[in-house]
Amino acid sequence: MPELPVVLLVSFLLDVLIGDPRYRGHPVRLIGRGIVCVERILRGCGLDGGTGGIILVILIQGASLGLYGMTRFLLHRIQPTAGIFVDLFLCYSCLALTDLFRHVSFVMERLCAGDPAGAREAVGKVVGRDALSLDGPGISRAATETLAENFVDGFLSPVFWYALGGALGGVTGVSPVITAVGFMLAFKVASTLDSMVGYRTPAYRAFGRAAARLDDVMNFVPARLSFLFLFAGACLTGLHPLDGVRTGLRDRMKHASPNSAHAEAFAAGALHVRLGGPVRYADGPRKKPWLGREFPDPGP
Repeated sequence: MPELPVVLLVSFLLDVLIGDPRYRGHPVRLIGRGIVCVERILRGCGLDGGTGGIILVILIQGASLGLYGMTRFLLHRIQPTAGIFVDLFLCYSCLALTDLFRHVSFVMERLCAGDPAGAREAVGKVVGRDALSLDGPGISRAATETLAENFVDGFLSPVFWYALGGALGGVTGVSPVITAVGFMLAFKVASTLDSMVGYRTPAYRAFGRAAARLDDVMNFVPARLSFLFLFAGACLTGLHPLDGVRTGLRDRMKHASPNSAHAEAFAAGALHVRLGGPVRYADGPRKKPWLGREFPDPGP
């Protein structure tokens, strides 16, 4: 059991110190390439509807977890202590908090320097909306929203599933670290699937439904737990924690996703800024409701 918190702590420290470097062999990139390949095959076989989407989820989850289990087993047979490095590598690769801070900080720096074009380019790398259509407050909203939402997707949810997997491993007698990393990897696969095929466009409305629903299920509890951590953060940084709770409870279900507005709504109240509102995507404008509508627009 001691290695369970140690692996998570070391992975977190590596993320803080190094961030999430981009390279071709990154596990998330490999998962993404696998999704593209399997999707192409399924669509080529005429499985471009809901059934194809379910098969995609099963195949990518099974391949990812199977490859992890096989690699872990083989390394353990060669050297019993070698398997822990696989666990550490995957756990570190599943955390994506520091890079998010860096991206958003750069957006803020560009805005403060009077460089809206640079800020648009920077925010366009971390949001799905049409960055070229954003004014100053729109850039600030986009950056703040992605930071709040991805606190859950990129950090809290992976840690939640790691902890849950470790607890179940301890109860069932299976290695807690292996089950913890397996659960964390399963969440990362679900999140990657959702980000690549979980759209409401005609091409993906049916095909991506299974991926979107799985991501909704796996983020359901962490999104709601985010209030506890954001409340503590708001207290420690001298913001408005009670307004965060009030606004969060009122506006948390205003997005189409059952989870994404929770952290965003809390952030709106804690920061005393309004988030959400009408935005433009590549496929056209969307009328999103305001979160914290009584507050002014955010600045850098």
